[in-house]
Amino acid sequence: MKLLSFDIEISDVFDMKPGEDMEQYAPFHISVAATAIHNGDEKIWYSEDEQAKPALNLNQKRAHELLEYLDEMQQQDYMVCAWNGLSFDLKWIGHQANDMALAAKIALKSYDPMFQFFNIAGFPVGLAKVAQSMGVTQEKLMDGADAPQQWKDGNHQLVMDYCLGDCQMTNQIILAIQEAKAVKWVTARGKTSSKPMPYLKKVEDVIKDPEPDQSWMDTPMPKAKYYQWLEDATNTG
Repeated sequence: MKLLSFDIEISDVFDMKPGEDMEQYAPFHISVAATAIHNGDEKIWYSEDEQAKPALNLNQKRAHELLEYLDEMQQQDYMVCAWNGLSFDLKWIGHQANDMALAAKIALKSYDPMFQFFNIAGFPVGLAKVAQSMGVTQEKLMDGADAPQQWKDGNHQLVMDYCLGDCQMTNQIILAIQEAKAVKWVTARGKTSSKPMPYLKKVEDVIKDPEPDQSWMDTPMPKAKYYQWLEDATNTG
């Protein structure tokens, strides 16, 4: 199956304290998005201001064009993927496009290896930590938390390159997971750990799978937190 990964960056600038839930700063606005077909077409998605320069936010029309593109690629049997795309990227593209129903439709048929990992391990893991252990040599160009300020400061190309780079890394990681039939990551203690992942599943199938074992955790994150917005979008859409 042909592979396409996507990623977004937000334009909202805020200081998040350790352990804080990012969602408390929502709703988020998108500065730029990227899509990358493995060994194929790569696109940067942004809007222009009156001076034909990158605008602060992706406008509704452009955000909807992005949703339409992802929907079309799925219909052409592309494996549309994002790392944590379920609870973050697609949710906020839908919000920006004012079409949560289409975003939900795409999300259910998408592949989110981070969500699938969470449903196995009971906790999330970052793209960079997995890349380190899966033999992906490409590195992130910046800390994602710095991207909004960099965009606001006018360093648009840097943020575009960073966003596209995350798509390229996601493609490489997905191929590595498929080959290894497992997800490997660097733990907080600097050790390499691994969880079996025989094959990648669509989001809709992971949602139906049994809940992860979080009995050993003091404050487990509920699985529903990742997909609650889908149910809201489906009920109202």
